[in-house]
Amino acid sequence: MITRLFPFWAIVVSALAVFWPAPFLRITPAVTFLLAFIMFTMGVTLTPGDFGRIARRPWPVLAGVGLHYLVMPLAAWLIAHALHMSPDLATGMVLVGCVASGTASNVMIYLARGDVALSVSISMLSTLVGIVATPLLTRLYVSAGVAVDSWGLFRSIVTMVALPVLGGVVVNTLCHRAVRRVEPALPLVAMVSILSIIACIVAGVGPSLASAGPVVLLGVVAHNALGLLGGYWGGRALGFDEAVCRTLALEVGMQNSGLAATLGRLYFSPLAALPGAVFSIWHNISGSALAALWAGRPAKTRRP
Repeated sequence: MITRLFPFWAIVVSALAVFWPAPFLRITPAVTFLLAFIMFTMGVTLTPGDFGRIARRPWPVLAGVGLHYLVMPLAAWLIAHALHMSPDLATGMVLVGCVASGTASNVMIYLARGDVALSVSISMLSTLVGIVATPLLTRLYVSAGVAVDSWGLFRSIVTMVALPVLGGVVVNTLCHRAVRRVEPALPLVAMVSILSIIACIVAGVGPSLASAGPVVLLGVVAHNALGLLGGYWGGRALGFDEAVCRTLALEVGMQNSGLAATLGRLYFSPLAALPGAVFSIWHNISGSALAALWAGRPAKTRRP
């Protein structure tokens, strides 16, 4: 129940960070560690056998990853230019579009009666592809006037994403029984970690929220909507059944925005982290609403 109220808690901690920023600014140096820990908690839910599903069922997985890295970066770039965002905010939007799909999508897809196994496979592959794709796409879409440290982005993604996920898989493989005992607490721990990241970012950009907040919120809502629509109708165009299309919608439209926010703060500016923080809140609201809508409409599936 506590973790389902994530959007509410995110709004609460964001408000606290605006009015009492000092406590959150003190823990800002721990943001990188917190993100790595979140990815580790994702890793301990996986086994080597999970990766085998990609080989057994490649086409929907490849479609999901392809749509993800095609729709979201381009949509972010178009929206940032349409709204005439400042270079820092536009960079933050692009970062959100260029990262892997968010781990919360697996839960939303389960609630929406989508294909959970497919969802996990797309999340894993998009995370692996993102190690290389995120820095390259960021360099492609970010304004030429903004310096992009592609090698630094790559190193950070390896240390904050790839290694923690791999470490989690190893721990789960070697200490499976111990992991099962603590697994029920992992979603709550991960939620507290991402809330801390959001609060730190909001605290750092507090003075700019009055001017930047409305345009960022508008951009994030539009970005998320285009991702959901692009994933669903992209699946339809490729001939997949309803359960797969629902899965693609949420996998494309929900991002690892915590990573985008952290990279924006580390490599660009505090303002570049704001779209990621806002996206973290909004995509959970929209994903929950869509999951609730679809939950009442069972998906018809067909055998390939």
